[in-house]
Amino acid sequence: MKNVTLQVEGMSCNHCVNAIEGALNGIHASSKVDLSAGTVAVEFDESKLSLEAIKEAIEDQGYDIV
Repeated sequence: MKNVTLQVEGMSCNHCVNAIEGALNGIHASSKVDLSAGTVAVEFDESKLSLEAIKEAIEDQGYDIV
């Protein structure tokens, strides 16, 4: 399993947390959103999922990866 922490802009509330965590859950990545730090810590299986797919899932929810 690989762990990465992404800096994400545009998150401000629990709806943002749920949207991102739900999107990543849907592609089989586990995540923890830290609103105050503006980060998303993601754990995923590199053999099944790429970092680009994770970034795309977050961006599809309307947030920007810094």
